[in-house]
Amino acid sequence: MRRRNPGKAIKIRLRRNEHSLLKQMAERRSAPAVEVMRARVVLLSAEGLGGVEVAARVGCTESTVSRIRRRFLERRVKGLVDRPKSGRKDHALPAETTERVVQLALSPPPAGRSRWTARLLARAVGVSFGSVAGILRARKLKPHLVRTYKVSRDPKFAEKVEDVVGLYLNPPEKAIVLSVDEKTSIQALERTQIPLPLRAGRAARHTHDYKRNGVLDLYAALNPATGKVVHRCTDTHAAKDFIGFMNLVVREYPRQELHVILDNSSAHGTAEVLEWLAAHPRVHFHFTPTSASWLNQVEGFFGILGKQSLSTTDFPSKKALREHIQRYIADWNKNPTPFCWTKPARAIIESRARMLARISGTVH
Repeated sequence: MRRRNPGKAIKIRLRRNEHSLLKQMAERRSAPAVEVMRARVVLLSAEGLGGVEVAARVGCTESTVSRIRRRFLERRVKGLVDRPKSGRKDHALPAETTERVVQLALSPPPAGRSRWTARLLARAVGVSFGSVAGILRARKLKPHLVRTYKVSRDPKFAEKVEDVVGLYLNPPEKAIVLSVDEKTSIQALERTQIPLPLRAGRAARHTHDYKRNGVLDLYAALNPATGKVVHRCTDTHAAKDFIGFMNLVVREYPRQELHVILDNSSAHGTAEVLEWLAAHPRVHFHFTPTSASWLNQVEGFFGILGKQSLSTTDFPSKKALREHIQRYIADWNKNPTPFCWTKPARAIIESRARMLARISGTVH
């Protein structure tokens, strides 16, 4: 059998600027792989290499190298780029129809409806569900999502924000900043039937109905710099309970000056609390604006506690709930996570001003 002759190298002479164009095409990361291969074939052929060697270097067949060379000789660099394919275009919506879908999605829903849906929009405009869904995705419109908000109207909003955020970003030297609040009415819920555990391919399950075995209130003082939490569980959340908890906090930090961030609970401003505060001059209270408890970083800890510890756990009694919370916080304090505030006060104040401007003329 006669051995295959690799043949002579087909000499390709590049015109002015073609070498740089082909090199850019071969090195462009965003270019399709087939176009990169074609550019490399032409560049190697221009160096005088034969078809066998070019095919071996590029990783294709000799016949492919031959087709690429002919393509280049016929149409030069433009011939190496695939032309746009002529697919169906009768499904493309006119710009006016797309704009109508968008405007309807941004308008109030029809009478009797709480929101627009993709199918409702499709019927209103007379197009397919898939077309409407594609428009909503492209415009990042999500009529099915609703979030709540509350804008503080505290007349001293800016002053209080600068005070609290200043403590987070620039805490006083040789002092402790504490974020204090109470999580009230934590229910000791017990499901009416035994939960079914997690299994491969199936989530854990529990019944939707339950019985209540009482409630507890949790006081917590978070040190944002270290993440450490001082806590106390009580049956009520009156002024006397708050004072009792603050006595615990003072004992926990016996020598440092304490700057305590609080919300505007009625128990925090009673005569008994003010009397206690006057008797403890190293303790200073700083209040968040009304309707802005999110400025109090201990709220973040309460959110973690709810998700990781309380959400799906059964509690046959208040005692069981109390012990469960105590074990979680004890474990948290073994390896606490610091809370780092990053948003400056000025940005918060300006954001509130924009929100107030948006809702000032809204019709409810």
